[in-house]
Order: sequence, then structure tokens, then C-alpha cells
Amino acid sequence: MIKAFKEYFNRTTETATLAFFRLAFGLMMLFSIVRFLSYGWVEKMYIKPQFHFTFYGFEWVKPFGNFTYVLFFICGLSAIMVAIGYKYRIAIILFFLSFTYIELIDKTTYLNHYYFISLVSFIMIFLPANAAYSVDAYRNNKITFQKIPAWTVDVLKLMLGIVYFYAGLAKLNSDWLFEAQPLKMWLPMSGGMPLVGSYLRENWAHYFFSWCGALYDLTIPFLLLYRRTRILGFVLVVVFHVFTKMLFPIGVFPYVMIISTLIFFGSGFHKKVLQQLFTWMKVDTSRFENNKVKTQEYNSVNQFKLGFIAVFMAFQLLFPFRYLLYPGELFWTEEGFRFSWRVMLMEKSGYTQFKVVDAITKKAIHIDNSLFLTPFQEKQMSFQPDFILEYAHYLHNYYKDLGYNEPEVYVESYVALNGRLSRPYIDPKINLAQENESFKPKYWILPFTDEIKGL
Repeated sequence: MIKAFKEYFNRTTETATLAFFRLAFGLMMLFSIVRFLSYGWVEKMYIKPQFHFTFYGFEWVKPFGNFTYVLFFICGLSAIMVAIGYKYRIAIILFFLSFTYIELIDKTTYLNHYYFISLVSFIMIFLPANAAYSVDAYRNNKITFQKIPAWTVDVLKLMLGIVYFYAGLAKLNSDWLFEAQPLKMWLPMSGGMPLVGSYLRENWAHYFFSWCGALYDLTIPFLLLYRRTRILGFVLVVVFHVFTKMLFPIGVFPYVMIISTLIFFGSGFHKKVLQQLFTWMKVDTSRFENNKVKTQEYNSVNQFKLGFIAVFMAFQLLFPFRYLLYPGELFWTEEGFRFSWRVMLMEKSGYTQFKVVDAITKKAIHIDNSLFLTPFQEKQMSFQPDFILEYAHYLHNYYKDLGYNEPEVYVESYVALNGRLSRPYIDPKINLAQENESFKPKYWILPFTDEIKGL
């Protein structure tokens, strides 16, 4: 077994594949940052709101007021440096830290592909992505290699495979397969589309797209992995993501996935693209083409790096299943829902009315959420229990500063899930000001009276 592992970790592949991914990743991230700035979202989502919903354990992450633009500038600049491979190690660390910090400011903006970007950028810190077709390699021949360890490319393929396959596993539930929810609610909204619009209102189409979506996610990593089916797999990737982009407002996610899956192609393809690009830029690529092979020496540094990456990827394989440790229906409680590649699986809407009560005088006031939250924050808060709890603590502190005696915070909350009728969500008798966020189950979430079978 140990011998087999050593043989694998000493296997090599062309550097061009990792160089291509580095360039594509950096350019995609630059596009994403520029897009975010152009829409004015920095002001709208990070500067204007007076309150931000934080991730548990990262409450210390805060925006910097107008200096938040500096953070975005650093993120964009580091993306350029990653793309061209200039001061690569510093650049990818800066990008990972700045991008992840931005995403931790407010979990209202959480998206699966943002999480994916943070994970990939972290993995790339440990990879020799500047070993060819980079400014670093052009300036320093000592770091130039034509071949690098195969695992440095395979780890990115594994990360992509996890995203797709786990998204497929998550779709194996009764709501998705047997009720065609939430597509049954979403697809008719696009009924005005040319050519296919009328079909999107049909019941059979809702089931067709539900089953095809599950089948696509479960099989696409394997279609891309094997050479004979790779072209078919990539065509399906393009068709799937272009179509979903037309149907849903999912930002840059389709572009990120389409470009990222090109890593599954052979190194000959990546080398041809890079050579064509460098020829157009009138840069001599011959200095990148030598017979040097970056071997994986088993010194203490490399052993630690390989061990760390192995543990990190094992964690990525196991972490999405943490929901099994919690009682109740996952879609209802959402305990263990995030960071598990559950993409567009549910349609939830809620109504949550807060009441603050003075513990001594019993004076009560009903809260107008719009005084403290943006419309988007209020919408997200209304059906996510950790949001509700954090906002309750904010209201407690706010009214305590106004002179209330140990304010108690109660909620009247109703949530509708995947086309079901709205039903009570939070126990209205619980003073949420006395409840603290933790990894323990939230007993104050009322039971889900229906059943959703599946993974």
C-alpha cells in the first residue's frame, strides 16, 4: 500500500495543465471582482447595512467602511498577479485571504461557488502553478519545470468532482425527484423564454429537469475523467450551465464551472492554448520547454504538505455529511446545510415578527425589521434560524443601550418550504436573547410535521 502511494505521488504530468488553470482562475476572479464593483454591490452589501450577519466563530470579521474598497482592490490585484504568475505564492495567499474575508463579512451573501473559490484558492497555495508560462518562471529558470507531480492537478479534479457528485447526492430526495420541487415553482417563471418557454409550464418538464439535473451531477465527473467520454461531458457542462444561467440569476457560477472543468482535458490542449496565447503576446515560450521534472522528494517539508493536503481533502469528503449529527429535517432546520454543495434544492419563504419586552416593566415593542435590515437581509433572516438568533441578540443589545432592562426577545415566525403551506417555525415562548449560537441542535426550532425522504 505504501509503495503504491509513493509510486502515485512520484507520477508526473505536464506543467501546462496547472499553468492553464492558474491563468483561467485568475482571470475569472478578476472578472468577478470587477463585476461586483460595477454593480455597486460593495456599497449596497458591505458598507450601507448597519448590521451584518456573521458566521459562527468569525464574528470578529467586519467591513472597513469605505476602506472596504481597498480590500476589493487587493483582491482584484492579487487575482491579476495569480493569472500572470507574478510573485505567485504571495499573490495566491493574498487572494485567498482577501476573498475569504469578504465572504465572511456577511453570510447573507453566501453562495456555494464563493465557498468553492475559497477552497480552490487555498489548495493552490500548495501547488507549483507558476512552474511554467508565468512571469516567475520567465524571470527565474530555477523554478521552471516541464513536468510536475500528477497529484497537484488531480487534487483540483477531486475538488471539482466533490462539488458535482455531492450536489447530485443531495438531489436524491423525495421533494426533488417525486415532487419536482422547487423546479415546479421556479420553471414557470421563465415561461416567456423563446422556443422553450411554453414547455417550462408543463408538469412533465418539471420532472424531466429534476431527474436530468440529478443524473447530470452524479455522472459528469466520471464523463470528464475518462478520455472517451470527455468531449461529451464537456458539451453537457456547457449546455447545462448556459441553460441554467438563462433560467436563474446565479451570477458567475456557470462561467466558473465551465472554465474549471477544462482541467480534465489533456495537457496537449492546455499547452496548445498557452502557446497560442504567448505567441500572440510575442513572448518566447521555448524557455518554458525543457526536460526538467519536479520530483516529489520525501523530505519533511513535502511529507507535511502531502499529509496536510490529504487531511484537508478527507475533511472535504466528510464535512458535508455533518447534518447526520442533527435531529430533524435538514431543509427545515438548515443545521449542516451550508458548505455541503446543496445547490438550489429548496424554495423557502418566511415571515418573522420580533417582540422586545422589558424584563421588569414588561413594556413590549414590536420591531420594524426594515429599520435595521436591508430588504435582502430581512428576506434571508426570515427563514434561517441562525440568522434569527443573531438578529435577536442584536435587538437585545440595541434596546439594552436604549435603557430597557435585560430586554427579552420573542419571535412569531412562519415558514413555507417547497410549496407547502406556511407553518410555525420558532417557538414563540422562547426568549432568544438567552439562547447562544453553538454547534448543538437548536431545540427552539419547532418540529417539521411533514417528511422529506432521501440523503
